[in-house]
Amino acid sequence: MHLNFRILAGLVFCFAVAVCLLPSVARAHAVLLESNPPLNGQVAGPNIPVRLRFDVRIDATRSRITLVAPDGSTQALPLDKETTAETLTSQANGLKSGQYKLRWQVLASDGHLTRGEILFTVV
Repeated sequence: MHLNFRILAGLVFCFAVAVCLLPSVARAHAVLLESNPPLNGQVAGPNIPVRLRFDVRIDATRSRITLVAPDGSTQALPLDKETTAETLTSQANGLKSGQYKLRWQVLASDGHLTRGEILFTVV
C-alpha cells in the first residue's frame, strides 16, 4: 500500500508540472501587439492603411483580413506582399463614415490559427 501511495503522489506531481507548463505553450499563439486602425479608435477616411503587428512570426499566405462595413457587408482585403514576418498590411479604400470591424485570422509559427476583431470608426 505504501508503494501505491508513492506512485500516486508521483503521478499527481507530474500532472501538476504539466498543468503549470501549459500557459507557456499557449503563449506561442500569435498575439496582436498593435494595430492601425487602433482598437476602438477613430480614423479619417476614406482611405485607411491597415497594419497588424503580432508577437510571433506568422504565415501571411495562410492569413487573412476581412473588413465588415456598417451595413454588415464583408470584403476580403488583399494583403501586401512586402511585410515583415510579424506583420500584415493592407489598404481599405472608399470608406464612408460609420463603425467598421476588421476581422483577422493568422497562422502562427506554432501551427495554430488565431482570430480576432478590431472595431473602429471612420469619421
